[in-house]
Amino acid sequence: MTLFDLPDAATLYTALLTRDASYEGRAWVGVTSTGVFCRLTCPARKPKPENCRWFDSLGACLEAGFRPCKRCQPLKAATQAEPVIEELLAALSARPDHRWCEADLSAMGYERGTVRRAFKRHFGMSFLELARLDRLRRGFEVIGDGGTVLEAGLEAGFSSASAFRARVGQILGLAPADFSPEALLKIDWIDTPLGPMIAVADARALHLLEFMDRKALPTELKKLTQAAKGLLGFGRTAIHDQTASELARYFDGERAEFTVPLVYHGSGFTCRVWDALRQIPVGETRSYGQLAQEIGQPTATRAVARANGANQIAILIPCHRVIGADGSLTGYGGGLWRKQRLIEIEAGYASVPPLPHPEGPPARHSTTTAASER
Repeated sequence: MTLFDLPDAATLYTALLTRDASYEGRAWVGVTSTGVFCRLTCPARKPKPENCRWFDSLGACLEAGFRPCKRCQPLKAATQAEPVIEELLAALSARPDHRWCEADLSAMGYERGTVRRAFKRHFGMSFLELARLDRLRRGFEVIGDGGTVLEAGLEAGFSSASAFRARVGQILGLAPADFSPEALLKIDWIDTPLGPMIAVADARALHLLEFMDRKALPTELKKLTQAAKGLLGFGRTAIHDQTASELARYFDGERAEFTVPLVYHGSGFTCRVWDALRQIPVGETRSYGQLAQEIGQPTATRAVARANGANQIAILIPCHRVIGADGSLTGYGGGLWRKQRLIEIEAGYASVPPLPHPEGPPARHSTTTAASER
């Protein structure tokens, strides 16, 4: 669904000529004579009206085959064009115990609809939803440090322990009582510019990395719990720290290579597909058919698509680099808006030679979990 309905072509062309900044982050122009797409504020020479195509998202520009302009850099983090995002994220950080509501936004002088659209555009959720998830994260930290469910609920700003239990169960598919204090696999939270992620790791490797609002997350966690014989709990390991550090460098544009050791939970065929995903160069994409060719099973396109969708280590196993044969973004468990943003981020890496670094260890393949390795 489009959050901003584009006006007619004449209005947009006038905005292009005048470099109207009000269209930043809301409209882009593709120039058919050059094959590039630009912000409407681009300082480059203006194209003729008949050579302009108008788009309401960066993903639509990329899908249409246009490449980003080198002058206005339309793939640069769009949040820089909307100060309200940085301002409210700073306010959230400054008041971690505050229970945010719409009245707070009005009192700070923000128009609630504008804030909602800006955060939906860049995070796929409203500011208030983001604030509630931040509170929940702090509750997880209390449990990970050995605190009680009641203490965690209070820290997270819930009125009762039962309300906190219900919210945790809704998101993770497991109640806090289901988690073991002697956990082998530990759950922790990693913040990213695309929203919070849940990471599950043992002392040696990462088993799961998913955006917290992924619908399949509860099912995936239940499977890990069963395979680990219930030894799943809150806590943080050195693997969590390494994952968070490498993700931060990735989003900061410093390095797109990951060395975190991984454990696969899938069939032999599925693991082959995941290995092939990790071989796709940064800044490139493949279709499901091309990926099937690369693993030597050209007739297994549908099976490749299923294996791609079963990936439970987002970003590090880059299933977002697989698109439809027609160039469409196709499905993504973390949401198409995130897939679009990840492709945009990696487009910035494409022209930069990768930094030399030691190769990470190959993934361990497992159809159970590391529970059997204790």
